[in-house]
Amino acid sequence: MIISPTPIIYGLIFVAVLLLVEGIYLLAFGKSISLNKRVNRRLELMEKGGRREQVLEQLRKEMNQHREARGIPLYSLLAERAQKANIAFSPTALMGVMVLVIAMAYLGLTMATSATAPVRAALAVLMGVGGVFFWVSSKAKKRLALIEEQLPDAIELMVRSLRVGHPFSSAIQIVAKEVPDPLGTEFGLISDEAAYGRDVSECLRDLAERMDMQDLRFLAVAVSIQSQSGGNLAEILEGLAKVIRARFRLFRRVKAITAEAKWSGKFLSGFPLGVLAIIQLTKPEYYDTVKDSSGFIPAAIVVFALLGANMLFMRAMTNIKV
Repeated sequence: MIISPTPIIYGLIFVAVLLLVEGIYLLAFGKSISLNKRVNRRLELMEKGGRREQVLEQLRKEMNQHREARGIPLYSLLAERAQKANIAFSPTALMGVMVLVIAMAYLGLTMATSATAPVRAALAVLMGVGGVFFWVSSKAKKRLALIEEQLPDAIELMVRSLRVGHPFSSAIQIVAKEVPDPLGTEFGLISDEAAYGRDVSECLRDLAERMDMQDLRFLAVAVSIQSQSGGNLAEILEGLAKVIRARFRLFRRVKAITAEAKWSGKFLSGFPLGVLAIIQLTKPEYYDTVKDSSGFIPAAIVVFALLGANMLFMRAMTNIKV
């Protein structure tokens, strides 16, 4: 039995691409961009000697740079996720990293495989672009999940601050100091912008649109209505926190109920690909007798089209809207 090492080499090179992107990011910005730090990035930059207006300008630039780059061809596919992930790389730098990763992937393929130059180039581009896209998407998903988890606690902290007599701007400042990233830095930006004259409800609406998060929209609307019509903001926010926690519990419950169906769908969708990979590893010549026939390519296209339709159908069946 001959085991072909080529698929394993391709997988290892793709993993190396992801590690290279993460390493470049940490090398450029250090641990200040980590989301699991007790001290949020805004406070850390200010503790290092940065003035409040300088830190605000830097963070606002990082926050808006990907939104402004949506007009760049092809980059628009990445811009929305990079914005939600708040990637500190500029669009130009991120595209430069992509080119560097493509070059490194091509070098790795050249050294580790015997594929032809066009195949190596195509695989390098696929690994470089796909690796950066996967990395940015995972960052965005993790950041949004953390914001959703932190938001009820932040609102309850504002409620306690309001009930002891603090104004709403001070409650925002307390959240900015006490809550870690990613929500701590976002509320710190709102606090700084409000200190320089911008309306707080407008800042919250901008945050909700950037994150495209329904709970943040609820918060922005609640604050906006209270500022126009008056009322007990502490009670409004307390009720909002309860609603958000209830929605969060409902999401978790739905996720737990559909977990078995989702994993079954993933297994059934991935099983043919797994069998194909095992066949190629253990017996690479298995398809030699049929691959040169006229019907092999059309049949393969039909099989993969049906497999893709199966994946979409399985996902639609287990994607429950709440």
